[in-house]
Amino acid sequence: MESAKFMMMTAMPILTIHHKTEYRYAHPVAFGEHRVMLRPLPGHDLRILSNDLQIEPRPSSLRWIHDVFGNSVAIANFDQPAHCLTFVATATVEHNPAEEFALTPDDEAWLYPFIYDDEEFPDLVQFVTPQYGDPNGELSIWARQFLNTGGPTQTFDILSGMTHGIRKAFAYRKRHEHGTQHPLDTLQLKSGSCRDYALFMIEALRRLGIAARFVSGYLFVPGDGAHGYVGGGSTHAWVQVYLPSAGWIEFDPTNGIVGTRDLLRVAVARDPRQAIPLHGTYFGGPDAFIGMDISINVVSVGEDGEAVSNTPQELLHQDGG
Repeated sequence: MESAKFMMMTAMPILTIHHKTEYRYAHPVAFGEHRVMLRPLPGHDLRILSNDLQIEPRPSSLRWIHDVFGNSVAIANFDQPAHCLTFVATATVEHNPAEEFALTPDDEAWLYPFIYDDEEFPDLVQFVTPQYGDPNGELSIWARQFLNTGGPTQTFDILSGMTHGIRKAFAYRKRHEHGTQHPLDTLQLKSGSCRDYALFMIEALRRLGIAARFVSGYLFVPGDGAHGYVGGGSTHAWVQVYLPSAGWIEFDPTNGIVGTRDLLRVAVARDPRQAIPLHGTYFGGPDAFIGMDISINVVSVGEDGEAVSNTPQELLHQDGG
């Protein structure tokens, strides 16, 4: 009896993600290649129990690859036209949120500035090098406000300060335009989507010489809504930062989350354009496309296998909130 009680207490939260995308057309159109990046990315904090991808019409070929970052990508090709193209991805995962911050005062990266190891730095260069222009140094100026002027700064204070600073000072705004806006636009407008926030924070960190990369995934919104999250109406995006002795740590500037609590990773990338959940082409006139319907549900599964909380999430575009 005691053994069973212990197992129940230590059981990891189990979540099921249901993601459906339906493209609708005025008349049958032919489809080009579609790339699907919806399979969760496993790790010591996330274990995949089951994963399924259903596509209608049935593709003539479907193959899975790992991209340059190790993300799972399904590549579908089609040989028949249709009025409608539907993708339904379902995954059940065991989620064990990582600790918020694993550094101690004895670790080299406890204080900023710190130096990356010579063995690791060649693999981190792409994540340290800024990818977007900042001709007047506005991003650098914004980033340096989180540094102490009189001496070293605790690294956690910089990262936490940026995460919560963006959440407090910027106005979250869902954008239905394709793609991610330039970090300077996010700074000047003081608003953006979760993908805009993530890219902005990444570019600010890179200007401090801190390795950062983009993460695409899902946000689990607890049924009681106690956390007051925003950006949960779609796929979600946040930031990973690499620190010596701690590895990659998650920061969500949209919701002020440090660590992986309620964050379910699907893909990591140097740039948001490398982590689009679903994209492809069709062959037909510009008036053929009617619209796209997307629904996302992230549910917590109880011991009996039944959903115990349900957070229906709707979005209008596939880049995420």
